[in-house]
Amino acid sequence: MAEPCCLGRWKMTNPALLYACVLAKEFPAQVMLRLRPELWEKPFVVMDGEPPLEEACSYNAKARLLGIERGMTRVEVETFPSATVLVRSRAEEAAARSVLLECAGTFSPRVEDQSVDDTFCCVIDIAGTESLFGPPSVLARQIRERVRALGITASVAVSSNFHAAVCLARGHPGKVTVIQPGNERAALELLPLTVLDLSEDHAQTFSLWGIRTLGMLAELPEKALISRMGQEGKCLRELARGEMQHLFIPVEPAFSLEERMELDSSVELLDSLLFVICVMLDQLLLRAAARSLALASVTITLLLDGGGSHTRTVRPALPSNDRHLWLKLLHLDLEAHPPQAAILAITLLAEPGRKSKAQLGLFSPQLPEPARLDVTLARIRAIVGEDCVGRAVLKDSHQPDAFRVEPFTVHSGAAESKLTQVRPRPAMRQLRPPESVTVALHDNRPASFSFRSKQYGVESAYGPWRINGDWWSPTLWGVQQWDVVARAQDGTFLCGCLVHQVATGTWQMEALYD
Repeated sequence: MAEPCCLGRWKMTNPALLYACVLAKEFPAQVMLRLRPELWEKPFVVMDGEPPLEEACSYNAKARLLGIERGMTRVEVETFPSATVLVRSRAEEAAARSVLLECAGTFSPRVEDQSVDDTFCCVIDIAGTESLFGPPSVLARQIRERVRALGITASVAVSSNFHAAVCLARGHPGKVTVIQPGNERAALELLPLTVLDLSEDHAQTFSLWGIRTLGMLAELPEKALISRMGQEGKCLRELARGEMQHLFIPVEPAFSLEERMELDSSVELLDSLLFVICVMLDQLLLRAAARSLALASVTITLLLDGGGSHTRTVRPALPSNDRHLWLKLLHLDLEAHPPQAAILAITLLAEPGRKSKAQLGLFSPQLPEPARLDVTLARIRAIVGEDCVGRAVLKDSHQPDAFRVEPFTVHSGAAESKLTQVRPRPAMRQLRPPESVTVALHDNRPASFSFRSKQYGVESAYGPWRINGDWWSPTLWGVQQWDVVARAQDGTFLCGCLVHQVATGTWQMEALYD
């Protein structure tokens, strides 16, 4: 920004900087807990590595109280019978990291990822967001609650210095900390040196010197520290004083509504599978609602025992965030198309869509709920098959009775306005099988015919049209079609479609018009 000076010219001033750091410790353990609510009250350990050289890489607080430590082997961990042992899933961690970066992006488009192997850490540039989210303390609490809703417990620290926010988030796990600009050094002085990324040599050197906190490190003379540790010593001193500058490098994560979970053991029962799907579906709905979106379709991919996969896609008539609707549609679809082997992993990929809004008239009747129609159609498909439910669409062909079935779709407002301008057409009732009739001709045109024990006189006849073939096909066009308007002696009125088989000379009534 610019401000006027005493000489009448404008001088440039540095804009105010403000960062919010979101840090989640024991990330591998928290990722496993995120989609497994049944483990929230139990001690558990996450093992990493190839058997039999697995080591404990992360655990929850209840496991730490039992005496479990990082680096224990599986044999040592199994001496604690009450602890649940899980295998680390890099795929689930990558998916959870993408979800958290996506969540951070809803507060600011400038997000930098500072995550390491077992800790998630990202820094959000929140300068200028006060008009949208309120003061920094309110925004920090909103960020923590949004992250907690995603199943992750994190600490949030706000500071005008990038590295000071990271150190405070490391030093106050699970809390919200806000530093006023200019108070960084005072807020950091009581934190231990472990909040810095110290090498083993530097940590040993400071231990020999008796330096235990950032405040003690900040008091060391700069020139003497540089002479002993070089420029790295100067950087560490600036970090301890909250004066280290940082070049912000934002990331641009792609928005993708995807959840993945690797099962602890193979699952064969559909009810057990739906319990897991329900938790994953809740996360998808929460993320979509945060962006004012709905789920237009959900694709479920099941990794099967033996290396195969089973993929199904569910798409209702309208985008919806109704949890019970999606769960019921997935249940009916998997019940009609069950996997052929035990399930090892589940992936849910959702396509976002806009929520549907309908403005009803004051005196117009209440329309049926789209959700009830989707569930009803899913139940019918489970009985009669996928290709037998939908709307009939005529094929671009001259073959009689040629049509295909397409899923029901809801047209947009523009399409609906065009449909309302189309002139209504009469309905045609196809006779299956066609009924034989006796036809009398006059000048090679139908003059009268006998149908269902009644004699009809033809008042108007339109045709003939040659059918029963495609122009690119060598099939003989040996069928003639006539649309007739006839009346019986008792006044009965009939509109129908007469078909003449040229090769055999037979006539049939193929359809009736309403």
